[in-house]
Amino acid sequence: MEREKHCWAQVDLDAIRHNFQLVKKASGGNICAVVKADAYGHGDAAVTRVLEAEGAFAFGVSCLAEALSLRRAGVSRPVLILGHTQPDHAALLAENHLWQTVYSAEYAQALSAAATAAGVKVECHLKLDTGMGRLGFGLRCPEDLESCVAEVLPYLSLPGLAFTGVFMHFAVADSLDDGDIAYTHQQYRLFRLAVDRLEALGHSFQVVHCCNSAASFTHPEWKEDMVRPGIVLYGCQPSDDTTLPGLQPALSLRTVVTQVKALQPGQSVSYGRTFTAPHAMTVAVLAAGYADGYPRSLSGQGLVLIRGVACPVLGRVCMDQMMVDVSAASGVARGDEAVLFGAGGAQSAAQAAALCGTIPYELLCRVSRRVPRLYVQQGKTPFFANYLE
Repeated sequence: MEREKHCWAQVDLDAIRHNFQLVKKASGGNICAVVKADAYGHGDAAVTRVLEAEGAFAFGVSCLAEALSLRRAGVSRPVLILGHTQPDHAALLAENHLWQTVYSAEYAQALSAAATAAGVKVECHLKLDTGMGRLGFGLRCPEDLESCVAEVLPYLSLPGLAFTGVFMHFAVADSLDDGDIAYTHQQYRLFRLAVDRLEALGHSFQVVHCCNSAASFTHPEWKEDMVRPGIVLYGCQPSDDTTLPGLQPALSLRTVVTQVKALQPGQSVSYGRTFTAPHAMTVAVLAAGYADGYPRSLSGQGLVLIRGVACPVLGRVCMDQMMVDVSAASGVARGDEAVLFGAGGAQSAAQAAALCGTIPYELLCRVSRRVPRLYVQQGKTPFFANYLE
């Protein structure tokens, strides 16, 4: 059917290409593009197709379902599952040539037993916890090195498992605080001590990796065999402290004006009557709300771009609709396009997220499944993805 102009996310594939090459040049390493959470809301099938063509070495996802989604989309490059997979899915892991994270003795034993029972071998990446405090065999100080290595070593030769990779994750690589810088350096030092010790004891890894988005360009000397950028691929900076010049935001959340009405002095808008007009105003109703991914916490503080004018959000954002002041935007009419946030809007994803007390990662991932993705490149619309069709 013909595309309905209601609420959609516009994704610039040229921007994603540009960002990929920018990170690749800055890091000097192979790129494992992190595309978990539906490529941070941008659409995993479209994004991986572009990045595979650009030369991505591998892709990173959170879970088995996301990994299988990439395989169904035709991705042939290695896919690393960064989180937990139920051990009884060992055959699926092997059949789809997926790299599975192994993060504890208990998990290694369970996955080995399942793989052996299924008659398969699962390719694994060992996860070390050098200070993130999430998944991983713990190594928090140099004094723990030998005990950590002694714990890990027996599991590297378990039947049904092939440990071809090892990695860790930085906790504060996006911070320039002196203490955080020291912490990041300590994390890397511990990681290298463990890898070197394991290799000295006879276990070498084909793929060693540690750098996230921030570390990939602030510490290119740590690139190892590959880096794992995420948010920078989509054009957002890891933080205000760590910025990679030249990034291009790829996504904008857009909708249309459905009605324009006059608001008289003393009249209120939306649930709770949190806004009352101090004078005569012109108000536009938009066909989007928090169920589409526009945060309710932007009520009364968001800015929406309509006809080139930044229009303030009035009252509370509803589930499916919202109201904005278009008094300063001449001639606004039903059907006019509105950019809610992101590329080409009055507020970037980072600016909107800051007003909500969160980060752009979360804002982008909030764009819901009912919101179609409209992909553009070289000024043209190559295709349109609607999850509900």
